[in-house]
Amino acid sequence: MASLDHVDLELLAALSEDPRATVVALAERLRLSRNTVQARMARLDKAGVFRSFERSISTAALGFPLEAFLAIGVRQVDLPRITGELASVPEVVQVHGLSGQTDLLALVACRDARHLFDVDARILGIEGVERTETSLVMSEAVPYRVNGLMQLARREP
Repeated sequence: MASLDHVDLELLAALSEDPRATVVALAERLRLSRNTVQARMARLDKAGVFRSFERSISTAALGFPLEAFLAIGVRQVDLPRITGELASVPEVVQVHGLSGQTDLLALVACRDARHLFDVDARILGIEGVERTETSLVMSEAVPYRVNGLMQLARREP
């Protein structure tokens, strides 16, 4: 991971505040040359600072209004293969590996309760998956964000 300096942090803060900002707009805002902004963004991208350039799209808008978290317990020896199989399930939006009682936490999006039941059954059918526990998403209380972390990073030496 790249070591971030003050200019990098200011650039990331500007992008976080306005993700659609052009390189020219960022350069003007930060009082840097366009080439400097472009070079820094390329370096940050290559270093893995940017997670994804995919837009965050509402699953409900796509016809999948029911979201749930599936806590998945697996045989540890099968974990790499299982994560690969989960990635091939279209309804699986995201998966995190965890420590503790739950091995994987998957966010799934479904049309309705029956669809969720079928997706859960498909996941349980993956060899090495031992159990699942389903929790319906009622609301997104705090969306994904890093602005607070960037503010802390800009204050620390």
